[in-house]
Formats: sequence, C-alpha cells, structure tokens
Amino acid sequence: MLKAKDIMSRKVICIKRETPVIDAIRVMVEQTITGIPVAEDDMTLVGIISEQDLLRLFHTYPDEQDRTINDFMTQPAIHFEEDESLLDVCYCLRDNAIRRVPVTLNGKVTGIISRSDILKCILELCDKDNAEAVGAANNTEL
Repeated sequence: MLKAKDIMSRKVICIKRETPVIDAIRVMVEQTITGIPVAEDDMTLVGIISEQDLLRLFHTYPDEQDRTINDFMTQPAIHFEEDESLLDVCYCLRDNAIRRVPVTLNGKVTGIISRSDILKCILELCDKDNAEAVGAANNTEL
C-alpha cells in the first residue's frame, strides 16, 4: 500500500506566521501554487494559508494590507504523517474540498501532496499496469 511519503513533493515552500500577507500572495502567484504551509523556524507545522483564505482581500485590502499570515491562516492545518496511507490522503482531499495537504514527520513539515500529485500517481499506476499486461500478452504469444 502506498504511503504519503511515496508521492509527496519534498521541495516545499513554507512561510512564517509573521510574513506580511502581500508577500504570501506574491509567492503563491510567482510559484503558481494554491497554498503554503506555515511553519516555525524548526519546520513545526502551525497552519496553512490558501487562496481561499486570502480571497476576502479583494474587497478589504485597504484595511488589511498590513496584516500578517497569522491573521489569515487556517489552524490547525489538516496534515498527514509520512507513513499514513495515500488512500486516506486521497479521501481527505476529496471529502474536504482542499487542494493540498502538508506531510509531516513528528509534526515537522517534510513534504506536501496536492491533487495533481495524486493524479500523476494514478496515471503512473495505470501505465505500469498496461505495460505489465502488454508484457504478459507478449510472453504468452511465444
């Protein structure tokens, strides 16, 4: 059975809770990501900030432009430990309508899994199954 650590992206962008909100938006736009784990200096997960958390700024920006991520982040963040089932991660993303989930080891961020990571995994599994089926068919024709 696949685990979270088997497909997680290990290059995770994290931000601190005292990050100005506009800086977080800039990172999201420039990196084309939809959410960022919020972590302490030692990578302990404290929350997550998503596009959805920041949408209200469209009409409140003049009043909230000097606020930090701490004012907007979702906490506690839904997350999974590295050894948890990928199936559980998949159900979580589906059932909670979220796009990404941090992966941790003893509470410290080590990766992130997005919906697209799971779709890539499905495709790889299908391609592998198809290749094995073709190989088996070729062997029986001998």
